[in-house]
Amino acid sequence: MGAHDLDCAIIAVAYRSAADLPRLVASLPAAADGVRWHLVVVDNDGTDGLAAALAGKPDVTVVASPGNIGYSGGLNVGLAAAPAAPVTVFLNPDLTLEPGALRALVEAADGAAAAPRIRDDGGATQPSLRREPTVLRSLGEALFGDHWASRPGALAELVREPDRYERAGTADWATGAALAVPTEAARALGPWDAERFFLYSEETDYCRRLRAAGLPLVYVPSAVVVHEQGGSGRSAGLDALQTVNKLRYYGKWHGRAATAAFAGTLVVHNLLRINEASARASLAALFSRGRRDALPGGVRVAGVAV
Repeated sequence: MGAHDLDCAIIAVAYRSAADLPRLVASLPAAADGVRWHLVVVDNDGTDGLAAALAGKPDVTVVASPGNIGYSGGLNVGLAAAPAAPVTVFLNPDLTLEPGALRALVEAADGAAAAPRIRDDGGATQPSLRREPTVLRSLGEALFGDHWASRPGALAELVREPDRYERAGTADWATGAALAVPTEAARALGPWDAERFFLYSEETDYCRRLRAAGLPLVYVPSAVVVHEQGGSGRSAGLDALQTVNKLRYYGKWHGRAATAAFAGTLVVHNLLRINEASARASLAALFSRGRRDALPGGVRVAGVAV
């Protein structure tokens, strides 16, 4: 394809997603609203019949990865295989896009990265915007969680105020289910950090790097996507990986003392929820190198300090 054949290249990383992706693909023509697109699906599993499920679709290319190389690794494979287009759109496989959503994202990704409104399959808007992690915000999340939703932003990483999701604006980062980025910026930024982030916190890191390169993240409420949630499954182990990767992210960008303080807030968070299996798994991973290395992708990040 020539450089002017497409308006956007879409990348989706699949792991046992053969049941989800046909719904995503079916939603794209109406979501595009005339925007020219091509979808590259990176198959991180290869055993669930994904290629057969998407066979015969001229706007879709399935690329087999070397194995389950994680979400960040899969995105990097997709970037390498994607056709030329001015905008690159990263999508979770368990999404469907509402009519016009892709066009709205592509149009917003002009000198900025763009994130959509995310709704669940019941139609409720899901809080998806985030503030940059800090020790104080992490402590606020540990102590208050979803209580005191209107607390100062200095004490909250998640943006919970409902009215914030009704208007366009900027955020430090957003849930990585869907993100549109100018391709030139994505190429200049380089690969997603697959060494540290097998899964989770990769979008926090990527958005920080985008901001450092001068690209804000804009929220586009008119671009609506529906997230099925948990298409690849959740477990206490994955929740532990999410906790550990929060610490890996913070440690990447901060010194030892600040990182130790941040780790303390994660310990507090999970101690306050010790009756939950996910909290116990997270604490075990925070305190045990062996438990961390046993998490998905653990061996691949064994050389990272955290």
